[in-house]
Amino acid sequence: AGGPRGTTPGQQLRALFYALLPRESSFRTVEEVPDYVEKSIPFFITFIGLEFAVSWFQKRKLSGRINDGISSLSLGILSRLPDVLFRSVDLISYIYVWNNYRLFELPWDSPWTWYLTLLGVDFVYYCFHRISHEVNILWAAHQVHHSSEDYNLFTALRQSVVQKYTAWMFNLPMALFIPPSVFAVHLQFNLLYQFWIHTEVINKLGPLEWILNTPSHHRVHHGRNPYCIDKNYGGTLIIWDRIFGTFEAEDAKVVYGLTHPVNSFDPIMLQLRPLAHIWNTFWATPGFCNKLSVIFKGPGWGPGKPRLGLPEEIPVITGKEVPFNPTVPAYLNCYAVVHFAVIMDLYTELLGTVTMLSQGTVLLRIGFIIVSLASFGLLMENKSKAGVLEIIRCLVFIGFYKLGYFRSQFPFLDYAYEV
Repeated sequence: AGGPRGTTPGQQLRALFYALLPRESSFRTVEEVPDYVEKSIPFFITFIGLEFAVSWFQKRKLSGRINDGISSLSLGILSRLPDVLFRSVDLISYIYVWNNYRLFELPWDSPWTWYLTLLGVDFVYYCFHRISHEVNILWAAHQVHHSSEDYNLFTALRQSVVQKYTAWMFNLPMALFIPPSVFAVHLQFNLLYQFWIHTEVINKLGPLEWILNTPSHHRVHHGRNPYCIDKNYGGTLIIWDRIFGTFEAEDAKVVYGLTHPVNSFDPIMLQLRPLAHIWNTFWATPGFCNKLSVIFKGPGWGPGKPRLGLPEEIPVITGKEVPFNPTVPAYLNCYAVVHFAVIMDLYTELLGTVTMLSQGTVLLRIGFIIVSLASFGLLMENKSKAGVLEIIRCLVFIGFYKLGYFRSQFPFLDYAYEV
């Protein structure tokens, strides 16, 4: 262990299920740790296709919608764009504390260190995840992940841009004794494990339900039924919820999404609207202490209410809820899928070549990707001005593609892209 090495496809597949052994995933330095998340992109696509097939076989219907799926993927891309420019804030802060304040050093190649880190990272995730539901300003970031009214593998990729800049501090106590290379591995594994549990095609998993976070447990976490609110915060393990009293088994049919749906597919709007709501509520609430409570108490709090709000104010679920689903022509759905595929191509090509590009080119590509994702969201909402924005976007694309600022991974598609 410890030499520079990549991962085989089999190892990468097992990484999705936290099923690699310590000797396969222990590294001396952070630089040697593979980017397991980036290498998992082909598996994400494969499993999404498999979920569609199984859902059709089980229920004779697909597991998601085009508009919601594109929105989820757009939010996933947005959440990763800062990492193109900057190293992960989790690792930067962790390495700083390790280099300057560590108390002692556990051996990086010991299986005991590996398993202790598994427990440590997952416990910290539970704590941060729970706080993100109970502190309004943190919920404003985390709610992006809960904003989908579908529940499928697309939803797993629906991530917040802001959340990573609030989570890093919770990991720092581990930096006093756990090597950064071990932490970097488990930080990725904990995230990857949570991909496959975002599905309805897997029911109960028998005795594993007592220990692991499973699709059934996580469906409850994503529900807006009153019995689902603030339950099942675990990442990989469900034991923390059982210990601290936040566990709830799946019972009545789960209705997904936020208690007060955002009703938008625009990824920029989904990221920023909750922050704008806090800003407006902050200024509209009288009293300095009340203003602080708007920020630091629960999203359901109001003057005279308990910290997390009143349970009876949670909207009742009737079972007749209809997801936000504006009607658009079929050709527009096809158009959005094709153009989103082009953006996915540009995004993955950017990831592979970022070290060889000038910072100006990188910023230009990132800006264009952001505008494109916002445009697709507006098209899916059938907004009146979406067509004008899309025409401008396409003209900009053609110009910069001809000038060589944008590039496909597949040169044989150059002419098709221009068409």
